[in-house]
Amino acid sequence: MIKEENTTPQRIVSHMMQHDAFSQWLGIEVLEVREGYSKIRMTLRDDMLNGFGIIHGGIAFSLADSAFAFACNNRNNLSVALDTSINFTKSTMPGQVLTAEATEEHNGRSTGLYQVRITRNDDEVVALFKGVCFRTGKALV
Repeated sequence: MIKEENTTPQRIVSHMMQHDAFSQWLGIEVLEVREGYSKIRMTLRDDMLNGFGIIHGGIAFSLADSAFAFACNNRNNLSVALDTSINFTKSTMPGQVLTAEATEEHNGRSTGLYQVRITRNDDEVVALFKGVCFRTGKALV
């Protein structure tokens, strides 16, 4: 059972970011957080290129996965990914800024469903991500 304490979505996501070396390496900046929602962004770098000279798809996936994690955990109910998928619609290049916006479609007792829309700085959608999480019932902080 989740213990009752004075937590807010912003405090929980701040705690998550402090302990998330990978999101820090990506250069993620948290723009907005509220229950079941997060909006984050990052700037693409040269060391994120794949063998085709475009940004590796795993980078966009990782950005979406972080937005998903921040949205589904910010009620202080430790939640882990159960199923995820992504569709890529446009390529991305170094110097572009990607924004990921995660919205909650379903908040159940044991699962949650989230959609993440990733756009680049010209407002073009570059990927759409869907994630289902499992809620453990344990407090994160």
